[in-house]
Amino acid sequence: MDEADERQPLISKDASLAINKASYTQSGSEKGDTNTAEEKKDDRKTASLRKLFRTADRLDIFLMFMGGLAAVVHGAGWSILILFFGDITDLFITVNTSVAALNSTEGRYDEFNTQMTKYSLYYVYIGVAVFVASYIQVCSWTVTCERQVHRIQKQFFRAILRQEIAWFDAHQSGELTTRLACDLDRVREGLADKFSYAIQFTAQFSFCFAIGFWKGWKLSFVIMSLSPLLAIGAAFKSKLIANFSKREQETYAQGGGVAEEVLSCIKTVASFNGQNQDLKRYEEKLEYCKNLGIKKSYITGTGQGFPMLVMFSAYALAFWYGTEQVKSGDMTGGTVITVFFCVLIGTFSIGNITPHLTAIVGAKGAAAVLIDIIDNDPEIDASSRDGEDLQDIHGNIEFKDVDFTYPTRKDVSVLKSFNMNVRSGETVALVGPSGCGKSTAVNLVQRFYDPDKGSVSIDGRDIRGLNLKSLRNKIGVVSQEPILFGISIKENILLGQPNARYEEVERAAKESNCHDFIMALPQGYDTLVGERGAQLSGGQKQRVAIARALIRDPRILLLDEATSALDTQSERVVQDALDKARQGRTTIVIAHRLSTIQNADVINVVQDGVIVESGKHSDLMQKHGVYHQLVTVQMLIEEDEDMNEDDNAYGVDLVLNGIPRKMTISENKQLKKSTSRQISKLISKPSATDDEKDIEEEVETAPGAKFCPMLQENKPELPFILIGCMAAAVNGCTMPAFAIFFSEIIKVFMNNYSDSFLWSMMFLALGGVQFIVNFLQSVCFGHSGERLTFRLRLKTFRAFMRQDMSYFDDPKHSTGALTTRLATDASQVKNATGIRIATMIQSLFGLVAALVIAFIYGWKLAFVVLAGVPLMALAGALQYRFVMGNHKKDNVDLEAAGETASEAIENIRTVQSLTREPDFFQKYATSLNKPYRTNIKAAQLTGLTLGFSQGIVFMIYAGAFRFGAYMVTTGDMTPDNVFKVFFAISMTGIVIGQSSSFLPDYSKAATAGGLIFKTLDTIPLIDVFSKRGQYLSNISGRVQIRNVTFNYPMRPDVPVLKGINIDVEPGQTVALVGPSGCGKSTVVSLLQRFYDPQDGSISIDGINIKDINLIRLRHLISVVSQEPVLFDCSIKDNITYGLDSSIGMDEVIASARAANIHDFISNLPSGYDTVVGEKGTQLSGGQKQRVAIARALVRNPKILLLDEATSALDTESEQVVQAALDNAQEGRTCIVIAHRLSTIQNADVIYVIDAGKVVESGNHQHLLNKKGVYATLVSGQQLSK
Repeated sequence: MDEADERQPLISKDASLAINKASYTQSGSEKGDTNTAEEKKDDRKTASLRKLFRTADRLDIFLMFMGGLAAVVHGAGWSILILFFGDITDLFITVNTSVAALNSTEGRYDEFNTQMTKYSLYYVYIGVAVFVASYIQVCSWTVTCERQVHRIQKQFFRAILRQEIAWFDAHQSGELTTRLACDLDRVREGLADKFSYAIQFTAQFSFCFAIGFWKGWKLSFVIMSLSPLLAIGAAFKSKLIANFSKREQETYAQGGGVAEEVLSCIKTVASFNGQNQDLKRYEEKLEYCKNLGIKKSYITGTGQGFPMLVMFSAYALAFWYGTEQVKSGDMTGGTVITVFFCVLIGTFSIGNITPHLTAIVGAKGAAAVLIDIIDNDPEIDASSRDGEDLQDIHGNIEFKDVDFTYPTRKDVSVLKSFNMNVRSGETVALVGPSGCGKSTAVNLVQRFYDPDKGSVSIDGRDIRGLNLKSLRNKIGVVSQEPILFGISIKENILLGQPNARYEEVERAAKESNCHDFIMALPQGYDTLVGERGAQLSGGQKQRVAIARALIRDPRILLLDEATSALDTQSERVVQDALDKARQGRTTIVIAHRLSTIQNADVINVVQDGVIVESGKHSDLMQKHGVYHQLVTVQMLIEEDEDMNEDDNAYGVDLVLNGIPRKMTISENKQLKKSTSRQISKLISKPSATDDEKDIEEEVETAPGAKFCPMLQENKPELPFILIGCMAAAVNGCTMPAFAIFFSEIIKVFMNNYSDSFLWSMMFLALGGVQFIVNFLQSVCFGHSGERLTFRLRLKTFRAFMRQDMSYFDDPKHSTGALTTRLATDASQVKNATGIRIATMIQSLFGLVAALVIAFIYGWKLAFVVLAGVPLMALAGALQYRFVMGNHKKDNVDLEAAGETASEAIENIRTVQSLTREPDFFQKYATSLNKPYRTNIKAAQLTGLTLGFSQGIVFMIYAGAFRFGAYMVTTGDMTPDNVFKVFFAISMTGIVIGQSSSFLPDYSKAATAGGLIFKTLDTIPLIDVFSKRGQYLSNISGRVQIRNVTFNYPMRPDVPVLKGINIDVEPGQTVALVGPSGCGKSTVVSLLQRFYDPQDGSISIDGINIKDINLIRLRHLISVVSQEPVLFDCSIKDNITYGLDSSIGMDEVIASARAANIHDFISNLPSGYDTVVGEKGTQLSGGQKQRVAIARALVRNPKILLLDEATSALDTESEQVVQAALDNAQEGRTCIVIAHRLSTIQNADVIYVIDAGKVVESGNHQHLLNKKGVYATLVSGQQLSK
């Protein structure tokens, strides 16, 4: 048991859960509101740059310095180009004026050609410098980004592993794994080339404005007169975007938590047809996230359009004033152009910085949350080296006046002045009802929590002063929840003692009676157990967990129903092994089943957090107190009153008052339906087979999606896309229009300044157009992109839930991998179909318009310039292909890391109890190494291709001006037409550069889209959403299993059922018994159609279940399993889980009464609206089981499947619930799976299954008289005398 067994179903105070449906008191509500307000305030917090780069070492600082310096050089390249461009403009104006004034032009053309050659070479030199600088810039920043993010990933995961258990009580595991995926992606985006581009454009802005003021400070001031408006707009946008980004992250973290919870409990979801209900929960989170994104698009659109309006208004003012300056002789036309372009490019640089700053601000917001967790120092630090290091201990444990309340519910006392002494070598048992405080005491010994008052000491030393790792290394824990990890059996056992030899592993396995079944597996000890040990049965998992504890050779042993999931054949052997293991060790045993603790040195009876009785078994029995009462109701019955002494092997003696005696007939009748059940609460449903194929660890891959299928997914938003595309097309044409207007301004300088006002005003009109189209683009594609992300996430989640169980058995489809994909894939596809479409359309129209202008005004020059375009295209194609390949490899390796993280976080109690945090950290870090090294190598080629694409533009400019000068000297072109062609080609270069800058985003989207479409196209053989099959309105409940053979899809060579035959008549109660792994649970899984048999058939009322509608089939069947899985919603919602029709409160209350949980719920402040927490953690084990029973009964099923249904109940409620279940069985077909044979003695038929075959069948007495396998099983379950 864990501390949940003591918990009441109270609401978590963690605001991150965002589920505040009720509160206990008015003050509590007010406090919750305050916390929410504080969290909202915290949402606006971002990390400082110093914190963002806090992981940088000297090499990183050097790389950032070199990359920053290169970015400055890159940015300066454009300002120097503009400086020379002004001189070239003056040359063209001068030669045009000279030609117009003089008839002889030969001398003038010679000088003109010489000067143009010189400036063209200058452009070539600048191009080379830009190429080198671009390479260093991108390479350095990408490398340092990967290095720092790599460290942050490891620091964040290490920080999570070191947090105390109270912290995990307030944080969903799904939220944490989502942060590992999403938030770190945001940090990577902000730290990488985005930061270098911000430096580049800042340098570009600075150099351009410096040259502008040097050449013409008056004109520069005129152009800058509207700059304050730009600054105000940028600040306003940045602040709002950061706030919205933070809220989006928080909201989807909650959605990720829902997805993780559902996918990790998929069998329960399938059993109760809960797919639609869970889709609705997930959809609610996504809906809010979508609305935030759409609101953000309005802010982004305004933030992009407003600066363009301001800038073009400034240009209009500048050209009007510049013309006046030239008229007055204060400036030349070339100087005006230089100043204008310097301020133009400088101002554009501000606009270009904006998206990169947005990414940086987003990174700072994401980093703030990560850093808060990294810097959070827990009071109980699992990684701390502080405290006394225990070399050896005797094992004396003392609880002294301990008061304790769980941090998530301070108003509920669990232990009250709790005092207990356990002497070295003693075995002390704790017994009592669920929620009384037993498991809390065990948790305090492991120091999962610290007491509010009093102390827990070992050998007289307060455990708060001991080193935590050394303390836990001296403790062995075997709990009722055998949590195994997705590694081999050998590796799972070695988690108990990593340095153990193989012989020690084997010895521990033999002691726990699991060696034989392990050796029978194809891969033996190297067999992978699957996620959460899903490839092993419950008993097999429990035995491996016992071996893991025994290999530690602990001084203190904590046993929590350690043999609860074992069959009778192995139970005695394992119990004997545990008895031997207890020799010389201090042992604390928690038990509901009192036969396991009769030989304890001291038995402590706990009620309401206080020990009410203490002593040996015989002493407590003589007191006739609470313990006597507990034992009385736990006596195994024997139906044959005349069984003689020789047959006593099949009966059971009672041990009352320490004196053995036989049960009387009257006692038999009285206690017939009041027998105890062992606790077998497992973390996940076992597959009930012994064998597991050694499956090599791998992750999901898929070919990259094509653009059109991704766009097709956006079809419902076609109106938004069309309007956005039209706006993008107009936006693309604005820059070529700018080329025409600008050339006309130069023509004004050549033609005595006529029409200067007209062309100046054209810039103002162009600014108005820019504002409108930018706003429309952002809003339209914001709507389409966010709705697409919403829909794809929902469809992918639905597709996951649609799959049959064989899909989830595949290691590629672990919970961690699937939740990681949900978090990232859909949002990446948005990057291909959202604003990226706008960029493509804008680039295409800009390119076409520019080429049309170029060919109209100078087709020869246009052809010369276009000769360089294939080189630019080649650079872009190489970059795309390389980046695309890398993202596929990254996804494969990062999913593996996500699986490791998810597994460790979900099972953090086991990880910390075993002190195996370093092992899981190392496994996670190793998974990150491969993509890290790949990205470091990729940085080189990315830098080369980007540098080439940037440098080639300068070469094209050099060729364009030199050839244009030649065309002027030959009379084929006029100077103003050269400028028209040149500016048109310049705009072409700009739009191509814009397109190539988004290649990494598109390649990620293609990879993510491929995975999504593969999932959506995967139609399972057993399709829960299919409407096919007969919709039976009613059934009698006859079940027939005929010649069924079956093996699990992931292990086709391991037969599980071998021609099994079972008949269940309507209203009959049929029991399935046999050793763990014999196939009992497989039969139940096949009946629910989790799988289909390879041969044979299963029919209900003579109809093959394959021909029955799957939803209807599962609606007619209710399951109460040994694993009470509840969801993070209210108790009422859990009881009505999966029911489409509305259920009234009267029916809910009736089912709760039948399950003996109504009174408990009614006493809660929020009653049936109380939220049970993630996986029901706010309830004790018995409370969860009773809610699960109520969930089964409210459906009024025709077939009832009971799998140790009362296993987690304490003796106070066991009789009532068993009676309720007995009543529920009336008129229903009931199939019971049991290890504890006392629960099925009254069954109409008992089938004994062994190795996938029915070896005996009949009723209890008949099978006892046969003295066969069943009789042997019964003989092993008698109470000790």
